[in-house]
Amino acid sequence: MKLILLGAPGAGKGTVAKMLTAIDGSVQISTGDILRGAVKEGTELGKQAEAFMKAGDLVPDELIMGIMKERLQEDDCKAGYLLDGFPRTIPQAEQLKVLLEEIGDKLDAAVNLDVPREVILDRLTTRRTCVGCGAIYNVKSMPPKVEGVCDKCGAEVVQRDDETEEAISNRLDVYNEKTAPLADFYRNEGMLMDVNATSSDAVVDAIKAKIGL
Repeated sequence: MKLILLGAPGAGKGTVAKMLTAIDGSVQISTGDILRGAVKEGTELGKQAEAFMKAGDLVPDELIMGIMKERLQEDDCKAGYLLDGFPRTIPQAEQLKVLLEEIGDKLDAAVNLDVPREVILDRLTTRRTCVGCGAIYNVKSMPPKVEGVCDKCGAEVVQRDDETEEAISNRLDVYNEKTAPLADFYRNEGMLMDVNATSSDAVVDAIKAKIGL
């Protein structure tokens, strides 16, 4: 399968992507992953991107598209890929459309995970992260056995600064302003699949039914 996963922070894109990759061997690709991969491999585009990242600047779209073009033509993408967090803007979506035409590739759908704002706020404000190994917990649904202590490595489990209610509300506002219009873009392209479900299993089942898996 070849999909774009759209949805606000906390909508469950990462969880759904992991479940989908287990079905048919598709690879999950995020902008951060491809940038770090290109930098690590020391490609020419990776070196250029690294200079922007070290300076704390956003990597320009043309560089991201160049790296994406290389990534989508690697062997592991032949089984399929799930674009998680990319594209983020209408210009990126337009450039991705041109890029896919250039390399003779085609997406199956753009899946929009439509999760109510209050559900996202509840998910993220109750999430806790281990400062040692990065394990994720939830104080409601999956707390550590000992409060504030990681089950896996014994390090402290904390609430991240960007997961307070104020920080999350700000992230959601930014998403609604800059990234949410992508749903309309792909709707106009006849490619949008809206999934209104808070359960990852229900989302995966809907996607499988849509693309005939």
